[in-house]
Amino acid sequence: MLEVLKLSVFYGGIHALKEVSLTVPEKQIVTLIGANGAGKSTTLRTISGLVEAHQGKILFRRREIQNRPAHDIVREGIAMVPEGRRIFVNLSVEENLLMGAYARKAGEEVHRSLEWVYQIFPRLEERARQKGGTLSGGEQQMLALGRGLMSRPDLLMLDEPSLGLAPKLVNEVFRIIRKIHEKGTTILLIEQNANAALAVADYGYVLQSGRISMGGKGTDLLKNPAIKEAYLGESLKRVKNSE
Repeated sequence: MLEVLKLSVFYGGIHALKEVSLTVPEKQIVTLIGANGAGKSTTLRTISGLVEAHQGKILFRRREIQNRPAHDIVREGIAMVPEGRRIFVNLSVEENLLMGAYARKAGEEVHRSLEWVYQIFPRLEERARQKGGTLSGGEQQMLALGRGLMSRPDLLMLDEPSLGLAPKLVNEVFRIIRKIHEKGTTILLIEQNANAALAVADYGYVLQSGRISMGGKGTDLLKNPAIKEAYLGESLKRVKNSE
């Protein structure tokens, strides 16, 4: 579904991505793990059209989409849920969700999307008239996910969906990610909690200093001693402490 081929990105004189190549097959969950500053968010933002690709190609359903406007990328069938939720705190829950449908046709199509999101997140329907800023952290993350789904994307990209959440809420977020995937949405996930990300992913890539250093099935990477040493120690501690 998505192919990133030798993608390079610069921020001024900083070489943020160095010939990154990865594939996201249809109906799968693919995760990208790595330390802070490795280039994970830059990868998603470049695919989304928010950052300029200086070299390489991004193919979605075999069509080149690099450096196209962000609203065109959404219309192609790709949506991103950004790090930090970035909901509209002064808008109601339903108004926030409708903002996610700006690229779709008006009327019945948007109404069906709203019903679909409410089926996935019943709590959001209960709070439909409530302002986004009054929701709990976990509910705000649900709202961010729901807003991303309002465009009915074929590919949903998630940037740190568990950031800042308590362990129990992290488990809930990953349960929802599985549920969204089961309904047929392909997912590209970046996540500091590498243990949780690899546990849910069909395939994973490791990004180090702007380069892909390793790739493999999520379950295989979970067992890899080098991955355990570099990325899973803290995640495993958090999981253990939450038990």
